[in-house]
Amino acid sequence: MKLQLKVTHDSVVQQCETSLIVIVQWERKYKKRAGDLAQGFAIEDLAFMAWASLKRAGKPVGEFETWLDKLDEVEVLGGEESNPTGAAATADN
Repeated sequence: MKLQLKVTHDSVVQQCETSLIVIVQWERKYKKRAGDLAQGFAIEDLAFMAWASLKRAGKPVGEFETWLDKLDEVEVLGGEESNPTGAAATADN
């Protein structure tokens, strides 16, 4: 699963995209599964994913809680389901 996020932090707007490792980090931190996102998610979930994505991209984000203090907004721009096996989905499955 990939999400494109728009982050406004300390009045600076950036875009980022989640990756599989970011989702795994989120699952480990919050003890949830990626499938749980289909039922909805909290702003903190998006904030963590944005922070982790920016950190992986080499942006200077510091510690999560400190970064969170200056987070103005996080918005989902789009997303796509990932298919880690590369197999085509069939109606028979």
